[in-house]
Amino acid sequence: MDGAHKLGELFHDVPRRTAAALDKALSLLRSLSKYHAHHDVTERMARTRQCGVGQGWPPRLGSLPVHVAYFLAVSWCGYILLGDLKFRAGGDGSRPSGIDLFFTAVSAATVSSMSVVEMEVFTNGQLLVLTLLMLVGGEVFVSLMGLASKWSTLSKQATENSGRVESHDVTELEMRPVADAVDIEKTSTSSVSPVDAKRLRLNAVRSLFFIVLAIFLTVHGLGTAAIAAYVYSSPGPRRTLQGKALNVWTFAVFTTVSTFSNCGFMPNNENMVAFPRDTGLQLLLVPQVLAGNTLFAPLLAACVRAAAAATRRPELVETASENGAELTGYGHLLPVRRCVMLVATVAGLIAVQMAMVCGMEWGGALPGMSPWEKVSNALFLAVNSRHTGESTVDLSTLAPAILVLFVLMMYLPPYTTWFPFEENSSIKDHPAESQGIGLLESTVLSQLSYLTIFVIAICITERTKLKEDPLNFNLLSIVVEVVSAYGNVGFSIGYSCSRQISPDQLCTDRWTGLVGRWSDSGKLILILVMLFGRLKKFSMKGGKAWKLS
Repeated sequence: MDGAHKLGELFHDVPRRTAAALDKALSLLRSLSKYHAHHDVTERMARTRQCGVGQGWPPRLGSLPVHVAYFLAVSWCGYILLGDLKFRAGGDGSRPSGIDLFFTAVSAATVSSMSVVEMEVFTNGQLLVLTLLMLVGGEVFVSLMGLASKWSTLSKQATENSGRVESHDVTELEMRPVADAVDIEKTSTSSVSPVDAKRLRLNAVRSLFFIVLAIFLTVHGLGTAAIAAYVYSSPGPRRTLQGKALNVWTFAVFTTVSTFSNCGFMPNNENMVAFPRDTGLQLLLVPQVLAGNTLFAPLLAACVRAAAAATRRPELVETASENGAELTGYGHLLPVRRCVMLVATVAGLIAVQMAMVCGMEWGGALPGMSPWEKVSNALFLAVNSRHTGESTVDLSTLAPAILVLFVLMMYLPPYTTWFPFEENSSIKDHPAESQGIGLLESTVLSQLSYLTIFVIAICITERTKLKEDPLNFNLLSIVVEVVSAYGNVGFSIGYSCSRQISPDQLCTDRWTGLVGRWSDSGKLILILVMLFGRLKKFSMKGGKAWKLS
């Protein structure tokens, strides 16, 4: 009976013990499930932080096609508007051809200032069109639109992900992982949450947009007012503009936009050759040239640091740090040490050019000027050889050695820097670079290779003129023209009827570049060179697949 009684108690306790075991098992499963869910959320947040703060902006695959479409669309719109508006009466009475108008529109949109048409044939309405083309084609404006696009994208992402992030935060608050999981979480997560990282990036891009916009508006406003004030106070420039029926404010606005965008067009035929003794005007334009190109990055860095020191806002402080470019994805935001070396490099290159111009042309291309005027003209030429192309002298009168030096300066990118330090970049050791060069990338040539191809193509299209008119059409003049178009500078040796070996009685000198005398095929090739030069930042690392040793 006792055995039967114990057996009954055993069968009676089985359900209770089974239920207790199942309860313990379910409790363990719930703990494991919560831990894995918490670990998954933490891992996703860590990846978000890694992509959001620790790394730079991902490459935009569609950036090059977008830029190509943008410049082609802007150039085409400019071509249509220039053709629809009336031309100024007078001159030889001839209307520029369609290829010349399209060339001029592309030259203005790519801020190249390669000239095939005399500027004084354009009316005020057409000058306004050219002003708009130079404005929207300038590097500062294009980069400003890039910041606006990033700001819009980040704002949309913040709005779309706000609910998702809040649900993740609620999940984290509800979970209670075991002690080991808490320790792992404390050691693996950063003090900056993904929500704060995204908000920091959004605020940084927005603040940087307003800083660049402030620089853009300030330079144009002050530059226009300063040029207008100088012309009104100086009888010489005022008489020059009156003789050409140019309004002072039209000249001031056009020249400021052209100079800051580093285009180099001016509303008069002679460019700055009409003002060789107006050192005040030259010195007013020099800061605009530098601020719009080679020294834009140091100017921006100084403004960002000043804004960060004045406001102490977290996004500005982070933008002013060494990781500002990675945070905002803005290529013109360079580290402080790079900016200092960039300023030194620009000053050194200007000094070398000034020394060479003064040493070789003191009594040559700069006649009848005082020593101060000669130094001012040398400074103006040296500054403009880096991507602007405004000139106070006829370049054909300069020594060939100076022209070769200018070719080198025109070829150099704007942020060329002597930097004898090792850069600490988290991107240079990217794993993708160790996987070899892709097939498409291997077909990209170096910049010098493309320039050589373009020079050869021009020599083929203009081979007849190279034989019949070698003093105007020679290899050096073609190289200057091609490299100037590639660098979006606008320097040209020009064409002179007096240099013809077999004088043509019908030949008339015009204030245009040498390209104005080329065939339509040569002009089309130079249009491609200007577009290629404006977009050269997308192919600066080409030629890696070619090994020369």
